[in-house]
Amino acid sequence: MRMEVEAAPVGSREVQRELNCTVCRGDWKHCRLATCPYLADVRRWFQEQEPLASTNLFGASPPSAFVGSYGWPRVLAGPLVPPVVDDTSLMDAPEQWIGHDLPEILRFRLSLVRGKASRRILDARSPDPLLRTVQEGAMAARPVDTELWLAKRPVLEGPFSARAPPTGPSAEIRKLALAGNPSVPRRVDYVVSDTDLRAGEGVTDLYRHGIGQSHITRLFSVGLLGMAKRRTLVPTEWSITAVDDILGKRLLDQVRTNPWIDGFLVFGATGFGNNVQILLAPSAWMFEGLEVWSYGPNSYPGQDHEFFYGRTDYPRNLEGAYHAVRLPVLEYLARERRQAGAIAFLEVYPDWIPLGVWRFRELARAALAKPPVRFDRIDDALAALPSRLKLRIENYRAKSVLLRYLTDQRRITDYARAA
Repeated sequence: MRMEVEAAPVGSREVQRELNCTVCRGDWKHCRLATCPYLADVRRWFQEQEPLASTNLFGASPPSAFVGSYGWPRVLAGPLVPPVVDDTSLMDAPEQWIGHDLPEILRFRLSLVRGKASRRILDARSPDPLLRTVQEGAMAARPVDTELWLAKRPVLEGPFSARAPPTGPSAEIRKLALAGNPSVPRRVDYVVSDTDLRAGEGVTDLYRHGIGQSHITRLFSVGLLGMAKRRTLVPTEWSITAVDDILGKRLLDQVRTNPWIDGFLVFGATGFGNNVQILLAPSAWMFEGLEVWSYGPNSYPGQDHEFFYGRTDYPRNLEGAYHAVRLPVLEYLARERRQAGAIAFLEVYPDWIPLGVWRFRELARAALAKPPVRFDRIDDALAALPSRLKLRIENYRAKSVLLRYLTDQRRITDYARAA
């Protein structure tokens, strides 16, 4: 598990890009809800919630847990608990957020109070009662009633991170108890109990048995997956990318043996101030992500790519977004039992706010769930993209490695048509 986790730390460029705000200027530690222009409606709602001002909180955890990265290898870990006992499962299930608007997502995310307890990452192997309770709650598939006693009134400080969805106010935990029995899927119990199973194999096993990705990421983060002597607490934002990467690599082993697709396919979806357009080409597996945040004539996208055998290093330009989009592409090809080269065009618009890289993953899944537009020639496919993108296609072509490869490479069929 060590190699999988160490590949995923959040780089400074990712944080700066994800949190580019005219108020905080990318320094999320100075962000306060009262000053963020994106959260005017949410601010008003937040201030009216009296239960969020209490040091004793009772509510139904979605279920959810959060492990911070600050201070690693000693981290702050704990549950996320809203002051309600209704069905809160949507609050920590990004797979279900497509179709909900930004204010709604922010309202239920910022109502999650984060309890924090400082623990060494190795404490996952022999947890004390508090950490064991956090782990038990994380195993649940449905909301679990939780009582949380805090050392002081929770305070909202820097709700945004580069990869994870935002969380609400936080405070140190004095005491934590589950008021009900967690509903744990049989497969989750089996994999967590298998202390001879590697973390990557556990992630893949749960995925194949239909366990939701957010649930798998939660188990990975609180140190419930892997061999007994290798289990550790993993910061949530690292876990998100690690799970995306592990699942992508397992699917790639399957996709590389499939026949190529016929023709060129274009998919697309927009939402949350983001645009995802995906071009699939008939070729051996390769993947490229092109991400842009500004749209002047001299703006160019960040770029990372891989060819048939995948990457051996971390994608330093797109970072977490790279793995988040590659996974849905591989899921689609595995379903279709086909192989292709893929280029993902990712655009982030000014009305976006930092919600985590799940948005790219779920927008890509939504795009690939719809019928594609089909073309026989790559030139025709590229001619259709300008109407779907804000940045000029010439700027993308200037930075893209795979577009040059696909447009310059001649095939046997090209010579046949010429004859």
